[in-house]
Amino acid sequence: MSRLAPPHAAPAGVVLADRLVTAIALGEFVPDQRLPAEREFADMLGVSRTTVRDALARVASLGLIEIRRGRSGGAFVRSGWAAESAGAVRQVVEPQWAALEEAMDMRDLVEGLVARTAAARRTPGDIREIAAALRDYECAPDLAAAQAADLRLHSAVAAAAHNARLVQLHERLLSEVSLGFAVEPFTQPIYDLALDQHRALAAAVVAGEEEAAWAVGREHFSITSDQLRQTRARATEEPP
Repeated sequence: MSRLAPPHAAPAGVVLADRLVTAIALGEFVPDQRLPAEREFADMLGVSRTTVRDALARVASLGLIEIRRGRSGGAFVRSGWAAESAGAVRQVVEPQWAALEEAMDMRDLVEGLVARTAAARRTPGDIREIAAALRDYECAPDLAAAQAADLRLHSAVAAAAHNARLVQLHERLLSEVSLGFAVEPFTQPIYDLALDQHRALAAAVVAGEEEAAWAVGREHFSITSDQLRQTRARATEEPP
């Protein structure tokens, strides 16, 4: 009697391409933004540069990114959504949705605790770093710069907690909810929504207002959770 052939796993480049399409759909990378270099992507995601190169070529073929050559070249985002985006989002998100929901719930608690602990333990050096990151966010010339300032601000708040385990949880949960890319979704509406929350978070931590920091810390990271849920809903509504 003949045996069925074992199922074949999708090539690594295909899997990574779907993750990147999903990250772009989420707004983790936005039109006109330059993606990290191949080496940086490979190190970030724990894959080979060949896999990264294959994935970028596949995403470029969908019209979502453009590969530019030369000294100022790289991979640049052209669009946030393509006809194939819904399928990629479903392929990436649905199998791990229960785990993502758990990660988002845990992140609300952890980030609230990070902020409250930072308010209790911040030093003058921490205060200066938080203030500098907030200024960078407020004065960012574009979304890519604002996204970098956003990461800097939250890293500064986490560092101000002076608790290595909380910092590790902060970084791990960011990686999980961002599909391994370790960046928050960052569209213009998200920037506008986050601005007042960033100011409130920084003010509470700097002033040592622990309960206010806890409340803002928990509320703020729902922005990413909401974006993930909205993107999943959009992908679910589109026909396969």
